[in-house]
Amino acid sequence: MQATDVIIIGGGMVGLTLALALEDSGLKVAVIEGQLPSCELPAIPENRVSAINLASQTLLERLHAWPTRQQRLGPYTSMAVWEADSGAHIDFSAALMHQPHLGHIVENRLLQLSLLEQARARPHIDLYLPTRAHTVSVSEQGAFVLLDNGIPITGRLLVGADGARSWLREQLQPGMVEWDYDHSALVATVATVEPHQQTARQIFRGNDILAFLPLADPHQCSIVWSCAPDDAAERLALSEADFNKALALAFDMRLGQCEVLSPRMAIPLKARFSQQFCGPRWALIGDAAHTIHPLAGQGVNLGLQDAAALAETLTRLHQEGRDIGALAELKSFERWRKAEAATMLAAMEGLKRLFGQSNPLLKGLRGMGLNLTNRLTPLKRKLAAHALGTTGLQAELSKKKP
Repeated sequence: MQATDVIIIGGGMVGLTLALALEDSGLKVAVIEGQLPSCELPAIPENRVSAINLASQTLLERLHAWPTRQQRLGPYTSMAVWEADSGAHIDFSAALMHQPHLGHIVENRLLQLSLLEQARARPHIDLYLPTRAHTVSVSEQGAFVLLDNGIPITGRLLVGADGARSWLREQLQPGMVEWDYDHSALVATVATVEPHQQTARQIFRGNDILAFLPLADPHQCSIVWSCAPDDAAERLALSEADFNKALALAFDMRLGQCEVLSPRMAIPLKARFSQQFCGPRWALIGDAAHTIHPLAGQGVNLGLQDAAALAETLTRLHQEGRDIGALAELKSFERWRKAEAATMLAAMEGLKRLFGQSNPLLKGLRGMGLNLTNRLTPLKRKLAAHALGTTGLQAELSKKKP
């Protein structure tokens, strides 16, 4: 029987961030992960990338887990958003916020490997990988997990950080609110004739939302093309030459001709929101607790901030001699993160619906609003601060030092 304090199901970016953030808490941590990532990164950046904002970068730097392979990081210093055919647009720059950049496009595997390297060096963390939880039970007295290799683990708190299709959430049955976005995200890595100039770009065209996210190579971008599932299937079936033409035209030829470099894949998009983020002896963080539309690229940042908030809560409880697994003690974490996730979920749903409307009157009002916002510097700064993650209630580990 292995005894610990916090058992984390899921050793991806969010689970490992929580484990590292608990270093100074005095708590022992066990991380269970079923898939060990390959240490070899392919020459062409992978399709699975995340837009890491300033707050999340600060958090990862404090944990000494910010990737050191600068040649794989894609900083972006500006953002451009526009609507096809209407002339409506809005632009943001790092200079507006007195920052060197607005964020970085980072391959998920690169970030996971960096976190894993740090976790292996921390004496407060026990890693169980690659292995999976076979059975789990929670009670007022504690949490119990039996691994599929036969090892039993007991703990004071069980945390689900195992993604949108969370196995632990299925066992706990906290109740879910979910709906289908009727969108699939078609993702790929592409080369462009024109350099991206460290600018993240996004175009709204009817029901389609197409983003070009700048990678480290000045002529490479990661694309996220959110569209109806049938349209995604048709675009996947196109030859590479036809897909390249369709992609460049859909993007208003902003970066010239495109060449797809990686296999294309489509990911069905669903909104999920757990009715409970915690219960007696358990908590959910990241995509296990909530998933949102990728149109603003905030999903991973929400999860990383969940991890920072839960670590701060557990550290305080333990240092005050209180029970880290008691529901009454975990409620402050739930209120904190539920409010943030609900706000972001509502904002993404509102934006998707707003730009998905083809009514000419609504389109005109939408264009006027976007162009007006682009001219109002104080409002633009407020929106940019939300994108940077520097507004609202922040965990101490995520706050930039003055």
